[in-house]
Amino acid sequence: MTDLKTTYLGLELKNPIIAGASNLVNNLDTLKRMEDAGAAAIVYKTLFEEQIQLERLEFDDELTEYQERNAEMISLFPDIEHAGPTEHLMNLRLAKEAVNIPVIASLNCVFTETWLEYAKRIQNTGVDAIELNFYAVPRDYRLDGKSIINQQNELLKALKQAIDIPVSIKLSPFYANVLNVVKQFDQNGCKGVVLFNRFLMPNIDIDYETYINHFSSSTTDENLLPLKFAGLLFGNIQGSICCNSGIHTGKDVIKMILGGADCVQIVSTLYANKISYIQVMLNELSEWMEKKSYHRLEDFKGKLSQKRVNDPFIYKRSQYIDILLKSSEIFKKYQVH
Repeated sequence: MTDLKTTYLGLELKNPIIAGASNLVNNLDTLKRMEDAGAAAIVYKTLFEEQIQLERLEFDDELTEYQERNAEMISLFPDIEHAGPTEHLMNLRLAKEAVNIPVIASLNCVFTETWLEYAKRIQNTGVDAIELNFYAVPRDYRLDGKSIINQQNELLKALKQAIDIPVSIKLSPFYANVLNVVKQFDQNGCKGVVLFNRFLMPNIDIDYETYINHFSSSTTDENLLPLKFAGLLFGNIQGSICCNSGIHTGKDVIKMILGGADCVQIVSTLYANKISYIQVMLNELSEWMEKKSYHRLEDFKGKLSQKRVNDPFIYKRSQYIDILLKSSEIFKKYQVH
């Protein structure tokens, strides 16, 4: 009998599969189905300060659109304030009450004051942890990378003082040295990192010569980046390692754990294969463990990390020299003569 239990952010999970943040969690019945299918934890949809600010501006515009049309009609509607994050927090509380597995909130803000305010209010909903979405969209040529990292570290330290529940950071892969940044976050009290955030990228319609919104599901090739950094981080930080992006099957989960991950987050495969597919992934993981005579995840976690692998080039090279070192195998596979 295999034991799939793992630990993430100090929370004991029944297995390593976490349902990542998405619109699926908006429905309480769906949350319960995720739990029934075997999800070990759920990350609730992200609370974005920018979205709330935009909604507040739109709300104010609608209320004041017909004001002062004439002397007798200065104001058409009574003074009403936008509810801000109240609805999101209420739904977050309901989500926590609906399931018996850990619920992790997700947060992204603009201003330090709002980060602290929202984090405190999120903690009051009873969730088990908060996942911080740390990223900076380059807008100012004068702002250097070190300044951004320093700001994020100061914010992390302030949040750790303001709340008691565990904090993880969902990372961007676009730091100059991801390992150094993770080490800093780890030393400043971050309990875990999620590798990596998947961003919306602009696309261009060449027929209409205009920008279009582009969103697509992840592919399994995308899990190679989190796999690489899980392998590099394993054994070098105190916090947990969670892999995200391109994890679609039980085999993908196995790969991440072999690399050094404690757990994974999945979203795209839930849309593509339905929520019940979580159980299929867990069965695949269990069957592989039985075949290999592994009883616990710890028996093979990090087995192929940088600390334990024999090939010195696996994690230390990034360019095609790796291929050249084994060119005969590559040529044979693709029948190149």
